[in-house]
Amino acid sequence: MRRSRLIYAATAALLAAAIACGGGGSSNPGTPTNGSGSTTCTAPSTSTTITISNNSVCPQNITVPRGTQVTFVNNDTVAHEMNSDPHPEHTDCTEINAVGHIEPGQTRRTDNLNNARRCGFHDHLRDQVQSLKGSITIQ
Repeated sequence: MRRSRLIYAATAALLAAAIACGGGGSSNPGTPTNGSGSTTCTAPSTSTTITISNNSVCPQNITVPRGTQVTFVNNDTVAHEMNSDPHPEHTDCTEINAVGHIEPGQTRRTDNLNNARRCGFHDHLRDQVQSLKGSITIQ
């Protein structure tokens, strides 16, 4: 009974993340589009989930309360490696480094973000791709 509740909760969380970034209209399910083929993000900046799809993160910038763990969901077709800025040291917000390597379909979380500050993040494997960069503001 407990296991089925955990599976249900995990499935609901993934579904909510996919819905938060829109859906359909592209070759990558769950990728938000604006009808013209370009990517848009409709997830709220207060979300605690960042979805990776179509080589971009959604939302790119979020604000969370202290103590929050941010969830990264990889809905892309390739692996990513999400780390704290700056590249390649990853020293600004080491809590983000807990996400690290994330395979397609995988979900990973940051450690607790306890200190009020702005934390930049990026994909270590594609550090020049702007759409895979963002920030988490901790209040």
